[in-house]
Amino acid sequence: MPGEGGSPSVRYGPLEDWLGFHLRLAQTASFAAFAREADGIAISPGRFALLTLIANNPGISQTDLSRANARDKSTLTPALDDLERRGLVRRERPASDRRSYALSLTGAGEAALADLTACAARHERNLDRIVGVTERARFLKTLKKIAAELWTGPS
Repeated sequence: MPGEGGSPSVRYGPLEDWLGFHLRLAQTASFAAFAREADGIAISPGRFALLTLIANNPGISQTDLSRANARDKSTLTPALDDLERRGLVRRERPASDRRSYALSLTGAGEAALADLTACAARHERNLDRIVGVTERARFLKTLKKIAAELWTGPS
C-alpha cells in the first residue's frame, strides 16, 4: 500500500479497503504536504484553521470555536494558549459574559494568516490536481456528508 512508511510486505487485512483508515492516511499526507508548503512558518494546519475561523468571526467565543472546529475544549485551550503566547490571538472578556472569552487576531496573527493562506491556496491547487477539478465538488460534498452524519447520525 502506498504511503510514507508503508511497506509492500505488510499485510493490511481489512484496513486495505476501510474508508476510515484511508481518511486518516489522507489527512496525515495532506497535513505533511501543507507543512512543506508552509516551510519556515511554524504553524500547524490545525492552528491555521483556528486562525482562519477567528479572522472570519471576530469576537467568537471559545465554545463556538470549539464547535466550528469539531474539537473539545480540552484540546482547544492548549492550542489557543499557544497562539496567544505567540502573540497571534487576543482573548478578551466581554462585558456581557465574564465567564467566556471573545477571540480576535492581533496584527501579527493577521500577517501570519495572510502568509499561511497563500500556502494553503497552493496546497489546495495541488489537491485539485490530485482529485481533479471536475470531481472536487462531489468529493467535498462526500467529505461534508461523512462529517455531518458521523457527528449527528444518519438523517
